[in-house]
Amino acid sequence: MAAIPRIVVAGVTSGVGKTTVAVAIMHALRKKRGLAVQPFKVGPDFIDPSYHDFVTGGRSRNLDVWLMGRRGVIDCFNSACEGADVAVIEGVMGLFDGMSGKDNFASTAHVARILGAPVVLVVDASKSARSIAAIALGFMHFDRNIRIAGIILNNVASDRHAGYLREALAGKVRRAPVLGIIRRNSEIKMEERHLGLVPAQELQKKRRAAILDAAKYVSEQIDVDSILKACGTGPLPAASSSPAIKKAPKKRATIAVALDESFNFYYTDNLDALKRAGARLVFFSPVNDASLPEGIDGIMLGGGFPEVLADRLEKNRPMIKSVAWAVNAGMPVYGECGGLMYLTRSISGYKGEKKARRMAGLIDADTLMTSRLTLNYTEADCDGPVFGRASLHGHEFHYSTVEDISKDSRFAYTMKKGKGVIDGKDGFVIGETGLAAYMHLHFANKNNMLAERLVGSCASYSRR
Repeated sequence: MAAIPRIVVAGVTSGVGKTTVAVAIMHALRKKRGLAVQPFKVGPDFIDPSYHDFVTGGRSRNLDVWLMGRRGVIDCFNSACEGADVAVIEGVMGLFDGMSGKDNFASTAHVARILGAPVVLVVDASKSARSIAAIALGFMHFDRNIRIAGIILNNVASDRHAGYLREALAGKVRRAPVLGIIRRNSEIKMEERHLGLVPAQELQKKRRAAILDAAKYVSEQIDVDSILKACGTGPLPAASSSPAIKKAPKKRATIAVALDESFNFYYTDNLDALKRAGARLVFFSPVNDASLPEGIDGIMLGGGFPEVLADRLEKNRPMIKSVAWAVNAGMPVYGECGGLMYLTRSISGYKGEKKARRMAGLIDADTLMTSRLTLNYTEADCDGPVFGRASLHGHEFHYSTVEDISKDSRFAYTMKKGKGVIDGKDGFVIGETGLAAYMHLHFANKNNMLAERLVGSCASYSRR
């Protein structure tokens, strides 16, 4: 495919407004320029991509070197951009923040360099004037391999403040023009929760409209034409042989995937990988449906926020009984983070609530919400159901802990990096065919092997 124009929206730190600016640029390119925009998110984030999807009408993809490898990043970018006119890539944390302080590995800068994509740097100017120039110069000179094509100043207080900022940058920073000055507006704020923004899928119609209003407001203060001109267009390495889905493969198994207000943390690439491996995916709601779909061979419970609607999950006993019956009958189940929590005996502690809400009880342990964030890239050796023996790269991101764990509990993962559940272990083994872990996995990392094994496990059940 021809090299697609591409730009990275990065921040000097977290919290400077990257998502708001990225969404505004996507909105302007789509609505004002009539372009097909392919969105991406650097890092393992599940929530920000839901905002990309909402404003572009497409499916955002994650680009993470630790989870996917360099080859996986290139393959994902190439395949996702088919049919698109421009790619907008939202960064993660600060531009150079990656796995450690030693180098750029797994940072936004790392992905920008792999893709040959110029960077638009978002700076929160609310408490600065001339110092903004020092910040910009530092970022421009820190790594000469990264091209900062322009600067967007966020949270600017007034015309006078904007004048100071322009003067400072004009005198010191000549290679990166100001591409936007966004006025401070207390009404332009995206709703947040303990893991970051509230997923766009959960927002009511009125609040979704507010996202579009915010995108329109911000986009009117950005020079979108200059951003288009700044896009990188150089050639990329060719994609490998792992294709996007072009022809439906022979169906091997049907997998029920939990998707609703409580469970919506899925990488689009993982769902595509399952389809390539021969899975037919059907979706269900543990919150709203009374039972699992008929004719299924496996269950997938992704991450999300089961603690928020734990009362409704608890009250839906028919669904809990349906899941328990299927798993106890030997049906494979795979759960990640929120899915793990749902499979424990109970969830308690959200917003200080002491009452324990009863869950599926397929894991002999209880989930307690805490104020302590667990956030890590992870690595583990796996030996258990679903994935068999494998070396895994993943990540963990949660505000909970699993307690009162039965002494006879078995674990499939031995952690080499990250926390896991307890004592360097993760991945509860459920019966002979089930697995639930705090670790989130990206199936691109193993050349579709993980998807193949998950589908194979379900296909074995279907042949029983």
